[in-house]
Amino acid sequence: MVQAFVLIQTEVGKAANVAEQVRTIQGVESADDVTGPYDVIVKAEAADVDALGKLVVSKIQSIEGITRTLTCPVVHL
Repeated sequence: MVQAFVLIQTEVGKAANVAEQVRTIQGVESADDVTGPYDVIVKAEAADVDALGKLVVSKIQSIEGITRTLTCPVVHL
């Protein structure tokens, strides 16, 4: 399994709605509103890197109100 944190920027005033919608996606473990340069932080899990990419591109990025994402895969050093 591959885990990642997905940092999301949203349109002004859309963070709560985006987080709520992201939480319903299979593979998303959590989605929280935050302050700072990003508006929502998501913890996601997928079978492999390709599945993670599909989750982010076809599921998360398709939500209305998202302007940018940054995917940060978890590494075990």
